Amino acid sequence: RPASLVVADFGCGDCTLASSVRNQVHCFDLVPLSPRVTVCDMAKVPLAAESVDVAVFCLALMGTNLQEILEEANRVLKLGGTLMVAEVASRFEDTHTFLKAMTQLGFKTVSKDLSSSYFYLLEFAKTGPARPGPAPGLRLRPCLYKRR
Repeated sequence: RPASLVVADFGCGDCTLASSVRNQVHCFDLVPLSPRVTVCDMAKVPLAAESVDVAVFCLALMGTNLQEILEEANRVLKLGGTLMVAEVASRFEDTHTFLKAMTQLGFKTVSKDLSSSYFYLLEFAKTGPARPGPAPGLRLRPCLYKRR
């Protein structure tokens, strides 16, 4: 993507994304693993509405307030902006229902890579504001780690 795009990395960890691209990247997490991290609740990030071109959740949809977190991504994204989600495949109960729920949150599916049995990569575009009310089907299972 062009370096001129502004990125918001929700659940950024140690800011690997920010250090690997030329873009301006706003890094948000609950724990400051890097001086670049803005510590905050991802449902209330300190960004202006429609100020970001790309929002990223890479293994970061862990909160119990999933809908609020995704609504916040919608709030900060510009119309037509990109939402990228990379998540553990086993967390999805019903991918089709999850994608349908995303439309209620103001996103259309651009692409989905469900080919891996470990991780799914989903790309959405913001089509408008989130509709009020609960988004049925917007559920993810808890992340269970297996000893290998």
